[in-house]
Amino acid sequence: MSAPSPAQLLDARKVIVCCGAGGVGKTTVSASLALAAARRGKRVLVVTIDPSKRLAEALGVDRNPPEPVALAADRLAKLGVQAPGSLSAWMLDPQLVSDTVVRERSRTPDEAERLLTNPIYRNVSAMIAGMQEYTAVEALHAFVGDDQYDLVVLDTPPSRNALRFLDAPDRVGAFLDRRIFNLFVPGEGGVIRRVASRLIEKVLDTTFGEDTRRDLQVFFELFSQILGHLNKNQHDMRAFFQSEAVSFLLVTSPAREAVTEAFFFEKKTREELGLHLGGYVLNRSLAWAADLPMPDTLRRPVDAPAALGRALGRLAPLAQAEAQLARTHADLASELRNRAGDHGFAWVLPRLPDGAGALEALIGLADALMTDGLAASPAGGPTTA
Repeated sequence: MSAPSPAQLLDARKVIVCCGAGGVGKTTVSASLALAAARRGKRVLVVTIDPSKRLAEALGVDRNPPEPVALAADRLAKLGVQAPGSLSAWMLDPQLVSDTVVRERSRTPDEAERLLTNPIYRNVSAMIAGMQEYTAVEALHAFVGDDQYDLVVLDTPPSRNALRFLDAPDRVGAFLDRRIFNLFVPGEGGVIRRVASRLIEKVLDTTFGEDTRRDLQVFFELFSQILGHLNKNQHDMRAFFQSEAVSFLLVTSPAREAVTEAFFFEKKTREELGLHLGGYVLNRSLAWAADLPMPDTLRRPVDAPAALGRALGRLAPLAQAEAQLARTHADLASELRNRAGDHGFAWVLPRLPDGAGALEALIGLADALMTDGLAASPAGGPTTA
């Protein structure tokens, strides 16, 4: 089985996760993948962490919207999306996701309100390592489960912790453990349970004060009601992310430090987490120009002015430097293709012209993704190296 084309990948997957270092254009690549799928008639959602202002404006996304924002018809038309294709975008807000779960899973509206206004709960994202990823997976579980979208493209944070959401259940579970919760919640039980509860209350009163201890008890009591729901969803999604419905793409630029980060993610996805690595996306590359002729090899009319020859001569050193850079990028693309393996890929996306707006960048990269072969222009298509 050969490596899939971009179109085949977009058609076959339910979720595409883009990972990579900061500054490689990962968010724009994620949005471009989503746009390319929407232009193929897919119902697509792109979930991003923190898009640039220009990209947010191009997608029509405000910070912290309560739910995904569907792009308006006129904006879709500018992007070349026609029905039944659609494109929605959402900036992940962990607190918002957590609040939604509380409202939906609390036993009564009153209990939900008590938990939402609890000062311990309001700071729980900062208190518990992994809580942000925990809520991210909860949001994805809802998107995948309701079948509202054919494809979800997830833009991860630009750091080595980008895949922490996959082991969030284990890390958060060390804190959000029902057995631990029960120790802090006063209630009925045997003599040992009652004595332990009183002892814990005394320790908490001494350490934090009685008011904070009561807030903690309210938090533990109310939040424990939804732990079972959260933990089941998290473990379901862990198995889902390891299925063939999900592909992980490693986005990099030709910069060596960015490539190093991509290699780190490769090892993490394959060896430590057992995930399906689709391949690499080499963004901002000059590999498309590796085979272009040098200026001094171009045939000139016999009556060309001497000034043209002198101009081409002055351009030659610049052209040689760029040609060397293009060859380096092409070699890197080949290296990435070899690392991706027999069923992986290395898609090469061009470096767009300076000054390209966010809308033009999205359209240009989406066009490049869907173009087979190597095109001899900066706006040309990717090469499957």
